[in-house]
Amino acid sequence: QRCLARWSARPAEFGLSLTDIFALAPANDSALCAAGASKTLASLGRELVLRRGAMPPALLGDDHELMRDSFAKFAAESVAPRAQAIHREDQDIPAELLREAASLGLFGVSIPERFGGMQPDGRGDTIAMLVVTEALSHASLGAAGSLITRPEIMARALLAGGTAAQQSRWLPALAAGDKLCAISITEPDYGSDVANLKFRGTRVANGWQLDGAKTWCTFAARADVLFVVTRTDPDPALSHKGLSVLLVEKPPFAGREFEYQSPLGGRLTGRAIATLGYRGMHSYELFFEGFVVPPDALIGESQGEGRGFYLTMTGMAGGRLQTAARANGVMHAAIDAGIQYTSGRRVFGKTIAEYPLTSAQFARMAAWLTASRQFSYAVARRLDAGGDGREASLVKFFACRTAEWLTRDVMQMHGGMGYAEETLASRLFVDARVLSIFEGAEETLALKVIARDLLARAS
Repeated sequence: QRCLARWSARPAEFGLSLTDIFALAPANDSALCAAGASKTLASLGRELVLRRGAMPPALLGDDHELMRDSFAKFAAESVAPRAQAIHREDQDIPAELLREAASLGLFGVSIPERFGGMQPDGRGDTIAMLVVTEALSHASLGAAGSLITRPEIMARALLAGGTAAQQSRWLPALAAGDKLCAISITEPDYGSDVANLKFRGTRVANGWQLDGAKTWCTFAARADVLFVVTRTDPDPALSHKGLSVLLVEKPPFAGREFEYQSPLGGRLTGRAIATLGYRGMHSYELFFEGFVVPPDALIGESQGEGRGFYLTMTGMAGGRLQTAARANGVMHAAIDAGIQYTSGRRVFGKTIAEYPLTSAQFARMAAWLTASRQFSYAVARRLDAGGDGREASLVKFFACRTAEWLTRDVMQMHGGMGYAEETLASRLFVDARVLSIFEGAEETLALKVIARDLLARAS
């Protein structure tokens, strides 16, 4: 329906006529028309309210459902009671929360069992990452939903290109939560355009010297290691082929600013960026001044030079898919919050939930959330079967855009209270806003990734 509306507004741009467009309309699909009828939607919405927001079955196996239940319990009991305070007071994620998450094996969800993780050896289990992320994001995007994003990206890169020594050193430590990591890609002048990053890494006698600035490095202060995408070959003609990944070790710091002197020489400073939402996981500007790391900091060592772009994209496919799961968790939390509020708030003699408009809204929300979840599971299965993960960008685009309007509508159901910081709806709304920006801004995904992929397949 959305495509038809766009095509009919400017058919010539698509090489179509209005006759062509009308011929595509599903006017004779009686089942589709009946399902979209306002009475049908209102009836479904009322049933959803009576069920207190219980969503349709996820159609997953017992192992994944048990994993979901386990982390949902942790999220409800340990994360949710702290979430509002972390958001409103702009706190760091409490250390005890990180320890409890580590004890449950959270940081090892995407790491193979042979390295101490929870993923089976010999095959991927991306759905496990999705169900855990959904459960945590339902409680809080900033305080829990993004905790496994960074180790997942770093682990995929190490598995794809790290030496045996690097894998043995880092993967068990990441899985146990003994070492926390942060991903440093974006620069002040380069975000989604990863191929043209300028941050410099120069070979020196005792390793690699890093110079330049990075920004939007989430969790940088608390991290023990930074995954830094670096231009190790200064030739601009090489573009993405001149990039490598260096692992920068540092002690964890609390607070909004930090400074660290490398034992090999040079300085690293960081400053937190104040943000509208997504609090708890603070993002930092980083400044490297002659900061030296040892030779084995280069992922892949001698074989790793020039492979940084490919290793980063290997991790980003999982990161984008996980962002869809974060969006799904936020959407589910918003539906629950909307049902709770509208079931208790009376306007003109009855609860807001009793009005057909509200019921129909809930039905649409549940339908879009269900579609988004099943879309993400389908892409996860393709990824684990050896697919290249291109659909991860598409599902990320779809889920994050959907989360924005869904949380907006739930906020609207709250009326004036939806605009108050004390309500859950306002937090979900500002948290959802970041989803379409990080892990690939939606415009870049739409034009540079998804559209190019579709055109390539069509040709």
